[in-house]
Amino acid sequence: MPPLHTLPALLAASPLTKMSRGMFDDTFAGIHRLGWFDWALLVPYFGVLAILSIYGLHRFDTIYTYFKHRKKADKGPEKLFEELPSVTIQLPLFNERYVLERLIDETVQMDYPRHLLQIQVLDDSTDDTASFAEALCERYRNLGHDIQYLHRTNREGYKAGALHEGLKSATGEFVAIFDADFLPPTDFLSRTIHHFTDPKVGVVQTRWTYLNADFNVLTEVQKILLDGHFVLEHGARSRAGYFFNFNGTAGIMRKSMIDDAGGWQHDTLTEDSDLSYRAQVRGWKFVYVPGVECPSELPVDMYGFQVQQFRWAKGLTQCAKKLLPTLWKADIPLRTKIEAFLHLTPNISYPLMIIVSALMLPVMIVRFYMGIWEMVLLDLPLIVASFWSLSAFYLLAQRELQPKNWLRTIFFIPALLCVGVGLTLNNTRAVIEALRGVVSGFVRTPKYAIEGTHQKRMTVKKYKRRSGLLPYFELACGSYFLYICAFAISTSNYLTLPFLLMFVGGYYWAGFATLWQEYKDRQRHNLAQRAELESAFETAN
Repeated sequence: MPPLHTLPALLAASPLTKMSRGMFDDTFAGIHRLGWFDWALLVPYFGVLAILSIYGLHRFDTIYTYFKHRKKADKGPEKLFEELPSVTIQLPLFNERYVLERLIDETVQMDYPRHLLQIQVLDDSTDDTASFAEALCERYRNLGHDIQYLHRTNREGYKAGALHEGLKSATGEFVAIFDADFLPPTDFLSRTIHHFTDPKVGVVQTRWTYLNADFNVLTEVQKILLDGHFVLEHGARSRAGYFFNFNGTAGIMRKSMIDDAGGWQHDTLTEDSDLSYRAQVRGWKFVYVPGVECPSELPVDMYGFQVQQFRWAKGLTQCAKKLLPTLWKADIPLRTKIEAFLHLTPNISYPLMIIVSALMLPVMIVRFYMGIWEMVLLDLPLIVASFWSLSAFYLLAQRELQPKNWLRTIFFIPALLCVGVGLTLNNTRAVIEALRGVVSGFVRTPKYAIEGTHQKRMTVKKYKRRSGLLPYFELACGSYFLYICAFAISTSNYLTLPFLLMFVGGYYWAGFATLWQEYKDRQRHNLAQRAELESAFETAN
């Protein structure tokens, strides 16, 4: 042990002490006077962070609303139908060969009188799905099921167009919709239909669950993200009487409500949200039933996830552009209008994050002379509102779902934040296209019939991937933030490192994951081609 009189010198020379001195060294504070160029950087930087903070504070408000109205949780319908109404189940498809059989097999087992149930397979497929689907429908028709196969040779209106076309021959008073990657529970109709004894109810939405949440880290993160939406957002909005959206699947709708609201329209990529707001403005009530769970499949790779998120981000922004003028003029409470605005516009945060990213390094250089305490006083409230709200939001959602096991979610919070960053470039393009009125096709999310961690069948399946230059731009952004990390260390700005590393991890994850998946796909494709050539050669000889 060193002599006591040498301890002060040793402590002064320790790395921890040097780091602390560097962090709280205000030598240059007050010396440098900010000029017009400095203000030209700082004002937009903090202005953007302030806007992001509004959406962060809205998450805190959603949590407050959820618990404030907790006693209003769904207690079931007030009365039951004396005679059950007729129902049509619509199953929209597009090249869903791998999940089609599972979907139809589950749907025909629905616990509902057969003479009151019609099933429509709405198929826009351009591959071998069409012949397979038609054969499946024929088989079940021969077994006594009222199952109708409708195949369109064009994709006009995409999913919305297919649903609209199906309504022309739908016999049900109510219409339930399930996407191809869902497994409708057999008691779905018996647990939802009686809510429609209230003639004002137009939609009953149920909660999604996930067949493959534990497949990898990405699916675990997606589960947390979607649970936040279905537990806290839907829970808060439905209980407080605010508008909320039908999610396009795992729900049932009154057919007359669809007609009254103007029908399915395909000028946005989220036709479900579009119809939802048009219907609620006209006075229709939406009911959320979280106790009814509908299992679904999550995208297992970054490409599929980004395709899905691009469609949702662009579609919701299109809805905001289309519907907000009508919503602000509608005879509805102001609080409902504000909630609708915040619900339809959150994706604007992605282009704002691009601005923050571009300004971060020059702002850090300017603020090197401001002093640590000025920086803390400015940054801390904005960071709490913008980023801590995310952690609190999703942790509370998991605590509501898993009271005994929610703490494991803490380990996925860094990955969740990185995934959010990784979507920045992808969703920024989606928002800009929506605001500019750029029309794009409905690109469906690849589905593989994966359950749990089972991936044996996935290795023989392929979808076309067209990520283009996006992953390379993501890697460039990750490298830019890695350089900012080096600058932060050189200026002893260690408090920013966790924040900066989140950007490095998010961009690198998105870029490398997509490129790796494409490399593996090329390998599988080459192996398949080689096997075909060898087989042909053996046959010829």
